[in-house]
Amino acid sequence: RLLQNMDATVEACQNFYQYACGGWLERHVIPETSSRHSVFDILRDKLEIVLKVAYSVILINSKYVRLTHKGVTVLSAVALIEQLDSKPLMHLIDSIGDWPVASEDWNSATEQAWSLEDTLATLNSHYHKKVILDMYVWTDDRDSRRHIIYIDQPGLGMPSRDYYFNDGNYKRVREAYLQFMVSMARIAREDRNLTQDDDRVVEEMVQVLDLETDIANVSANLTLQNYLTWQLVMERVSSLSRRFKDARAHYRKALYGTTVEEARWRDCVRYVQGSMENAVGALYVRETFAGESKRMVSDLISKIQEAYVETLEELNWMDDQSKEKAREKAMAIKEHIGYPDHILEESNLKLDQEYAHVCVTWPKYCDTSSNLKEKWMWIIGAAVVNAFYSPNRNQIVFPAGILQPPFFSKQQLQALNFGGIGMVIGHEITHGFDDNGRNFDKDGNMLNWWSNYSAEHFKDQSQCMVQQYGNFNWKLAGGQNVSGISTLGENIADNGGVRQAYKAYMKWVEREGEELRLPGLDMDHKQLFFLNFAQVWCGAYRPEYASQCIKTDSHSPLEYRVLGSLQNFGAFSDAFQCKPGTPMNPEMKCRVW
Repeated sequence: RLLQNMDATVEACQNFYQYACGGWLERHVIPETSSRHSVFDILRDKLEIVLKVAYSVILINSKYVRLTHKGVTVLSAVALIEQLDSKPLMHLIDSIGDWPVASEDWNSATEQAWSLEDTLATLNSHYHKKVILDMYVWTDDRDSRRHIIYIDQPGLGMPSRDYYFNDGNYKRVREAYLQFMVSMARIAREDRNLTQDDDRVVEEMVQVLDLETDIANVSANLTLQNYLTWQLVMERVSSLSRRFKDARAHYRKALYGTTVEEARWRDCVRYVQGSMENAVGALYVRETFAGESKRMVSDLISKIQEAYVETLEELNWMDDQSKEKAREKAMAIKEHIGYPDHILEESNLKLDQEYAHVCVTWPKYCDTSSNLKEKWMWIIGAAVVNAFYSPNRNQIVFPAGILQPPFFSKQQLQALNFGGIGMVIGHEITHGFDDNGRNFDKDGNMLNWWSNYSAEHFKDQSQCMVQQYGNFNWKLAGGQNVSGISTLGENIADNGGVRQAYKAYMKWVEREGEELRLPGLDMDHKQLFFLNFAQVWCGAYRPEYASQCIKTDSHSPLEYRVLGSLQNFGAFSDAFQCKPGTPMNPEMKCRVW
């Protein structure tokens, strides 16, 4: 795997990303259904295949799910979606008070009786759809022992403000978005046997887009209700029949560059996964997860926590008082590995309670998710290829889905484990000390534990990374530069993570001795660490999606996550003997942690 992914014709000190991932990029073509194809995406695809089989078992045998169509499998559910066609959509529209653009019944009396508050409440409580206003309950930033109501601004129909105001590709996406809106309204009118009043449809949906544009930078109820309904309808297209997806195809092409819809079964898998994450997690863990991985990863976490604390002594920009507080916080981090133990219990009262009210019914939409959001200790399910840090809980989470090669395996060299999951562990720990996480103390409370001296120098150290990453020019995104400000937290975490994982690995080598070299690969253990670190980020984007990511993603593009982190790390240059002044060993280096 390591050899196949590499491009040995490129010098490591010139472009380590191409050196490590050039072979991978040559062998992998972005599927027509995907906007990005990466090691992460391949692992997620494989995970969904495992779940596809498991879901059929759930649907046929589950004691939790009451079905109006007995014996439904994933495949027969797909056929049923096509058979029902627009019936679920019509029920959806009726349940929130109609869609004026697709109705002849909306009149002055209807408009007078219409209530924005009632409609927002229905969208939120029945469908978990947040429009105009987002309200949710979460840990109080200032007192992690209690929960409070948060009020926030939800997302809009398109990914960012740029799509509403800018020209170029953003304008093309905006035009395709309006076309999608009009097409869906036409279909809804057709299925209600209404005359196709194209002028009216276009006029009202233009008003909706104008309203959404105003929100991105109120008017009559008729426009508002059209907008609220549109937001819900747009979100549900993936669970409707093929012709609704066809109406969205041009918009998806403009936004993501994709030309083919993903297989329907993947929609079904993701819907169930989102609604029943603990039941799905139990299935996935039973199918794939090796129990001893928990212990091994816990041991890695301890080693990397220790490495973080040791790196504090190397920092001359931080005073002793703040270092001691950072030490306390790092050692107080709580860990969740693999899965919550209770989901595998045979007589499972917690899952019984969690899914007591779950139902799956057609053609009506059935509210499942609102019944499932009990406050368990885990912030994410087990069947997820990702990792997380919660500042309110000072907690790191490594679901079972990410504890597999190339990130982790008990069979692979420790150099690869430290460079893979070890780096991810360090990344999540460092999130506790990035530009956001640093504002919370060891108990998860928003509290300034920094001295003025250390706080000012933290900003200085961070500004170096803002400038460094802000100078990366991404040709795929039309030559736009990465935003060093919006990616700062993730860049701090990447740089700190690889540094701490490497330090922890070097201590492991001191105790256990150097590992044997892999046959056929002329690289020592230090070089293998950096090779696997780079290879977990191998991936490619479509240009349309690159233009979106550079505006909306808090992470730097994959290649710059590798290049930026390693350009700043002298141990990398030493391992590959990169001369000063080469691209991978620049004179100017940035370091926060």
